[in-house]
Amino acid sequence: MRKSILEELYYGNVCPCTDCRNTSDETTELMSYLAAHHKTLSDGLTDKQKETLVKFDDCQCELIDINERELFIYAFKLGMRFAIETLA
Repeated sequence: MRKSILEELYYGNVCPCTDCRNTSDETTELMSYLAAHHKTLSDGLTDKQKETLVKFDDCQCELIDINERELFIYAFKLGMRFAIETLA
């Protein structure tokens, strides 16, 4: 017997922040390009500039996490509005 989505959530089996990662060929290719360009850029920097780049990368990752969280909340609320209107 299959568990309901609420049971899955209760048991920690639903994790939107990791379950919805897009690993398409397009995404994989783009990530490869980003990594290559980042390495090329980093290789030409002084130690002080590399330190700044690391701080930049950290801030960018934090911003992406915030944006993903806010997008998830918005999409969840929108989906619930659709469900409520459909059931009304």
